[in-house]
Amino acid sequence: MEDAPDGQTSNGLASRQVAAALLAQVLQSKQPLDDLFQRHCETGAMQNFAPRDRAWVRLVVATSLRRKGQIDDALGRFMERPLPPKSGNAQAILSSAAAQLLFLETPPHAAIDLAVQCAQSDPASGRFKGLANAVLRRLAENGHDILSSQNAARLNTPGWLWDRWSGTYGDDVALQIALAHLNEPPLDVSAKADPQDWSARLGGHLMASGTIRLTNAGRVTELDGFDEGAWWVQDAAAALPARLLGDVNGAPVLDLCAAPGGKAAQLAAAGANVTAVDISKTRMARVEQNLARLGLTADCIVAPATDYRPQQAPHHILLDAPCSSTGTIRRHPDIAHSKTEKTIFDLADVQTRLIDHALDILAPGGTLVFCTCSLEPEEGEHHAERVVAQSRARRLPVRPEEIGGLSEALTPAGDLRTLPCHCQTDDPATSGLDGFFATRLQKL
Repeated sequence: MEDAPDGQTSNGLASRQVAAALLAQVLQSKQPLDDLFQRHCETGAMQNFAPRDRAWVRLVVATSLRRKGQIDDALGRFMERPLPPKSGNAQAILSSAAAQLLFLETPPHAAIDLAVQCAQSDPASGRFKGLANAVLRRLAENGHDILSSQNAARLNTPGWLWDRWSGTYGDDVALQIALAHLNEPPLDVSAKADPQDWSARLGGHLMASGTIRLTNAGRVTELDGFDEGAWWVQDAAAALPARLLGDVNGAPVLDLCAAPGGKAAQLAAAGANVTAVDISKTRMARVEQNLARLGLTADCIVAPATDYRPQQAPHHILLDAPCSSTGTIRRHPDIAHSKTEKTIFDLADVQTRLIDHALDILAPGGTLVFCTCSLEPEEGEHHAERVVAQSRARRLPVRPEEIGGLSEALTPAGDLRTLPCHCQTDDPATSGLDGFFATRLQKL
């Protein structure tokens, strides 16, 4: 993602006002950053912003969320007490300015002066402009020493998630997951055809699984091949589950909970006759737009997945179920602050109903690939264990050669379990995967 030189934008004050407002909104409303950001771009304060300024705003907000624990700790060292409830966006102004000072190398005079102006322009925050000035100046003076004294991985991981990952994967792996979340992820794309050629044309790295990995890519829509529909954005881990259906050329495949459409595109590009089902009319419209750009086709149906019954029982179903998305925190740092443990249990119940329905409509002997982008066993392994124990299906273990030799991502039972700390290289900018779970089940 691009940053303006020296942290400056052509709309300095306006950009910082929007960044603070967005940050406050994400933390208060628990809505996804991407959804809020898009609305601000389409009809809100960023409607007339240049792409460069929009990218800078998103970088500030994402960094404020990714490093929230460190920022809260640093600010707290210079504040006698937390800000009162009726302080407007004062906390978000402080946090976003701290992100600029500590992590984005913004010149102190720009970060501090414009933060003070932000506070002054907000009636509820205006009385804290002096506090903002004093705290941020001390932060600028002592920032390096503070960062060197912090446990970044622990501070930036909410306690309930740390406890879960330590309990599930052990302390060492939990630490590696948390460390992976500190870095902006690379841009991964899937090519419609000839990935080796497109990797060379885009200046990327072709992974063994077939994904093209790019660093410092800039704006996606300006990359070679975007307009002609040669590829689509898809994390390397998200590209693995569809591969588990095997050769689908000419075969009908049912893609349940299909939005945002990366897997539908993948299946269509492999020659499958795809029926894509999703409950959201808006999200399905985006699936159709993406398929149109790519020159691919699918039968797109807006309906609850648990209500949809095809006329003929399919032999191939891909179910990418709604989940807590804790496996995508490195790409979506707001998730760490918008989800709770209750979210996991509530969504696990939804996933149970979806799997049971998928098995119900699947042809005997047919294959169901169930996947989630969650790190939580309640949204992954527990589901596979349940249906196998009920003798409704048997596992078809995943083989390393099906997933580009990524043997570290295979569980003893033969399921796929990628972690953010997998695929490590010498450069953090080219490392990591989204956390994904997938199991391949054959209906008995």
